[in-house]
Amino acid sequence: MRQDPTTPGADDPSLLCPSAQPEMDGSAVFAVIGGSAQEPRAGYLDQLVPLSAEIAQLAAPLEPTEVFRFAAPCARSGCQHFTEAGCSLAKRTVERLPPATAKLPPCRIRARCRWYREQGREACYRCPLVVTTDYAPSDAGRHAAAPPRQEDIDR
Repeated sequence: MRQDPTTPGADDPSLLCPSAQPEMDGSAVFAVIGGSAQEPRAGYLDQLVPLSAEIAQLAAPLEPTEVFRFAAPCARSGCQHFTEAGCSLAKRTVERLPPATAKLPPCRIRARCRWYREQGREACYRCPLVVTTDYAPSDAGRHAAAPPRQEDIDR
């Protein structure tokens, strides 16, 4: 069930971005990337792990974004993917990526996830496909990850 971002709750400052960067304030690991370089998949942790230097170092010699998925408080207008309509990355992910699963992944951030709040279960079915650093993205993945163009925002 999709919620309109203008309804009460979409402005909730406690909403988390499930595609956050590790340098964002309040960043925490909620998934580990598995699979292969050609088909990476996020596997969800049983609990959020606040990012620390020690946790980031566990990814070495790789970058943390190659190994982990991060959640952090949604930056809203400070994010290139945020428009008046909400998170355009979540919208494009639902529109352009195929479902990765037919059942909801066991996600610990769902109750506070902006993507779930705006796009519902459809975002969750695709979330395992979202990888921050993907060296071999599909065309659909590359288009979904691209920031919105002005003509898309004006629609």
